[in-house]
Amino acid sequence: MPEINWLAIFPELTLALGAAAVLLVEVQWKPRASTLGWLAGWIVLLAAVFTVFQWVWAGDQLAAESTGRLVTFSGMFLVDGMAVYGRLALLGILGLGLAGAHGLYEALGRRAAEAIAITLLAAAGFSIMLSSNNLVLTFLGLEVGSIALYVLAGLTRERKGSDEAALKYFLLGSFASAMFVYGAALLYAGTGQFEILAIRDHLAAVIVARPAVIFIGLGLMLVGLGFKVSAAPFHTWAPDVYQGAPAGIVGYMAAIAKIGGFITLARIFVTGVIEYHATWAPVMAAIAALSMLIGSVVALVQTDVRRMLAYSGIAHAGFAMTGIIGGEIEGVLFYVVAYAVQLIGGFAVITAVSGPEGSASDLSEYRGLWRRNPGLAAGFALLLFGMAGIPLTSGFIAKFGVFSDVWATQPWLVILGVLTSVVTLAFYLRITVIMYMEGEEGDPIPARASTRWVVWIAVGLTILWGVIPGTLLSFVADAFAL
Repeated sequence: MPEINWLAIFPELTLALGAAAVLLVEVQWKPRASTLGWLAGWIVLLAAVFTVFQWVWAGDQLAAESTGRLVTFSGMFLVDGMAVYGRLALLGILGLGLAGAHGLYEALGRRAAEAIAITLLAAAGFSIMLSSNNLVLTFLGLEVGSIALYVLAGLTRERKGSDEAALKYFLLGSFASAMFVYGAALLYAGTGQFEILAIRDHLAAVIVARPAVIFIGLGLMLVGLGFKVSAAPFHTWAPDVYQGAPAGIVGYMAAIAKIGGFITLARIFVTGVIEYHATWAPVMAAIAALSMLIGSVVALVQTDVRRMLAYSGIAHAGFAMTGIIGGEIEGVLFYVVAYAVQLIGGFAVITAVSGPEGSASDLSEYRGLWRRNPGLAAGFALLLFGMAGIPLTSGFIAKFGVFSDVWATQPWLVILGVLTSVVTLAFYLRITVIMYMEGEEGDPIPARASTRWVVWIAVGLTILWGVIPGTLLSFVADAFAL
């Protein structure tokens, strides 16, 4: 009989059933968007409680030396430290995303329930994806999360930019998903296994005489996941989607895809096929190098803040990939969470400046921001410094961690990463200079209380993890031990 442990999927069930509950409440009582937002917040909190229970349960199993039971549902689902850590990160970003999108939900009116439900389903899909031990289930989670993001990108269908963003995201995302599933099929053809741990054991015990089909499969899967994390040359969708999608939800869309994509990359390539590290590492290193170069250089010439952050995200995808290339995942786990927090905080500022439904954020809108809203300007500047990797911010610790992992095997990649980090500092400083040294007195820019909370929580975590990195690093270490 297959082993079934409902605790393993309680967080995903909570999010999925919570999405249905939001829709039912809206149909029955038609409450305000703020009421639905509070309901969604309680759903996220309940899912987080179940995830903490998972952490305790996994620790008990490890202490009892019966870690085999961490694989449940006939080998489909994993409840290990990486899964629980990733799930907690997703739920944290989901909570911040719901708060940051409050203005958008109010602007949507009666459609707010749909938007909130889809937001919850996106988190459920990516949570399934990063917790999966089976490539078919990984693909299903990927599709649930991705389709939800396609819809979120086109929420404000009255705006042409939003429609264009959703269509581009859908078409290119469908192509990337096809690459992933073809790659999984080829990996199965070469190993006879769909389960990641079974693939690892098979490759460790068997010498494959003709592994070409495995290499092609891994390449196709790398293409599919590279699209989700917006790594070059699979990045072409990111600038248009970041710019065209509603400002109130873009930060959540980008952050949640980064967390799900990178943890899944680490699980497949580091956990599953580490035996072929010498084969896939150079290919991934080339993608990381190209991402750093394109992201940092092209961002310099952008005149729209959202496109600038999109190309910045491409560069950060390259930085995060260096940790996977080194064969260590602790640095990657720290990096994706630190960057996701900075990203969602930065887009909360953009939401306040450009409006929750806006589809563009020209640099000129930020001239003299410190006079019109000093708190937003200071918060944005600190978050940009964190993205640049300035010391005493989480960005510095994150880059140091992933670069340390790969220095012994790929020193040229670390040198390139440091040089491109200097380039990224240039356009981050450009925004800061515009906010503080250009423009004259203008009309004040109000910010919702929820937006201010998101910004300052993101700033606080960026500084906390930079000054006292052990607050997150110890959590990462405990997750890796599980």
